[in-house]
Amino acid sequence: SDLKYLRGNRNQEKVMHKVFISGSMGIKNLDENVQSRINNIVESGYQVIVGDASGVDSSIQEYLISKNMKSVLVYCSGENPRNNLGSWPIEKIKTNSTPGTRAFFTAKDLKMAEDCDYGFMVWDTKSTGTLSNAIELLKRHKVALVYVNKAKEFLKVKDVSDLEKLISFMSKTTFDKADKKLNLNDKIQSFKNQQSSLF
Repeated sequence: SDLKYLRGNRNQEKVMHKVFISGSMGIKNLDENVQSRINNIVESGYQVIVGDASGVDSSIQEYLISKNMKSVLVYCSGENPRNNLGSWPIEKIKTNSTPGTRAFFTAKDLKMAEDCDYGFMVWDTKSTGTLSNAIELLKRHKVALVYVNKAKEFLKVKDVSDLEKLISFMSKTTFDKADKKLNLNDKIQSFKNQQSSLF
């Protein structure tokens, strides 16, 4: 059956791009700039993959329902999603981490970064989860479009200099906190080393 699939008419396989949409839990309302980007994603016929957290995830889910969006896959760590407002198909991610811990919920984010073609993130300049998602996409040579909620600005993160630009929106205190959690300085350094070894 695999061979039949490979021999099948290529044109019948409409490759559907998957967009991983995520954001900070503290953001409850989607800015109109964000809504119009989601409209573009819906109109382009892409599939949306989204998490199950409260905050941006559930706001995105609500917005997708208002757009009558069918092509959505909700990722959750463990057995049951905390939010699946559109009763869409679920991708359950198995993890050995203790339920409820940061590592437990991060398992689904890593899988979404793995499965998507692009990332679209809504960031409050504090949340380490959203920042970490952008870094995971960068590691995989994928582009993340990040909407910096406070500045009402879009930033495309496709290399380490973009990541540094993104981090420049953080206050020193939030950067230091994030650095403790994510080893930001080390990560930036390792991206720089990778880039310089390419040339």
